[in-house]
Amino acid sequence: MTLNPTQIESLPVENIERVALYARVSGARQAQTQTIEQQLTSLQAELKRREIIVPDDHVYRDDGFSGAMLNRPGLDRLRDLINMHEIDLVLITAPDRLARKYVHQVLMLEEFEKRGCRVEFVEHPMSNDPHDQLLLQIRGAVAEYERTLISERMRRGRLAKLRAGVLLPWTSVPYGFRSDPARPRDPTGVRIEQTEAVVIQSMFDAYLKENATLYSVTLELATSGIPSPKKNSNWCISGVRHFLMNPAYTGICYGNRFRTVKATRRLSPLKPIGDGHSCRLRPKEEWIPIPVPAIVTQEVFDLVQTKLARGQGTARRNNKTGQYLLRCLLSCGRCQACCMGRTMGRDQKYGYYMCNQKTNQVKAIANGRCTARYIPSRQLDDAVWADVCEVMTNPEVIRLALERAHGGQW
Repeated sequence: MTLNPTQIESLPVENIERVALYARVSGARQAQTQTIEQQLTSLQAELKRREIIVPDDHVYRDDGFSGAMLNRPGLDRLRDLINMHEIDLVLITAPDRLARKYVHQVLMLEEFEKRGCRVEFVEHPMSNDPHDQLLLQIRGAVAEYERTLISERMRRGRLAKLRAGVLLPWTSVPYGFRSDPARPRDPTGVRIEQTEAVVIQSMFDAYLKENATLYSVTLELATSGIPSPKKNSNWCISGVRHFLMNPAYTGICYGNRFRTVKATRRLSPLKPIGDGHSCRLRPKEEWIPIPVPAIVTQEVFDLVQTKLARGQGTARRNNKTGQYLLRCLLSCGRCQACCMGRTMGRDQKYGYYMCNQKTNQVKAIANGRCTARYIPSRQLDDAVWADVCEVMTNPEVIRLALERAHGGQW
């Protein structure tokens, strides 16, 4: 609701509140059908009835975010303002727009209430009456059950289509293939992109050469000027390894190949952890084969898999000769890339932590060479170990750190 300055001055002071609006839809289809605009229209009508003014920056919306998760950008910004006691009232159309799970609804409502913020549901007004609270719990439980039921039906329907061979398992077409734009998930519409297929074949041939490694194959691609799948020169070792391990290039892609699990590590301590999920292979007997055009032969693919398995045991990350306290824990403060431990010198007695973007030529070509200096490992390990000992022997340090974190200083 937008009012001109004259209208604002004519309103009573008590009607100008610190109010925020929140709206959410779960999927892109709902966002396209303007259901989130319908929510905002309903909320704006309620504001007009109460003669309340809400600034545009106090309208928070999450387009295409599931209500089963609390990791939503619009909700996070709203919670930050409430934590700073800058919002007195939040208007939402219904409880399931705040969260699908009843537990999440209760957590959010209690969090807002502790910080002096009221939450009102325009289409389902609630009070502290026990009957209203019971109804809120029932609605939350039904919304959670409905989401679980829909998710299970979609999963079973997807598996049935995969087994019938009428649905491709991928949501984006792999490098080297093209699909029918009118039927992107139809296996019969898949064709080979000849230019990219030649690149895939060259990867397999180059890796099978004597003394070839993933690093050498990736470096050759990066220096050859061949565009990467993202249409730039930023080839990466993990991407090349993914291509070499993709069975779709042999003429068979597999559905139900992966399962989602909680992530156990992050790429860098200085980067966001993302959605906190990772993928793991299912047992091979659960895979659902779907035929597609072949780019490489099964024999070549099997030889590459054998060499990859043999190379995993001799990878540099498995070298435990040097003693590094911060192994796999250190990131460069300049470019945020991971740092590796390496022993140097005539007698191999000098240990250093060095930025991977400084020593890895492939990463240097893609993102520019990092200018950070080598860090002596012994001095850094001693300093970190002293801090760890200080924390363990002085619990007051932990309390002060937690207070800083809860106060938003981190």
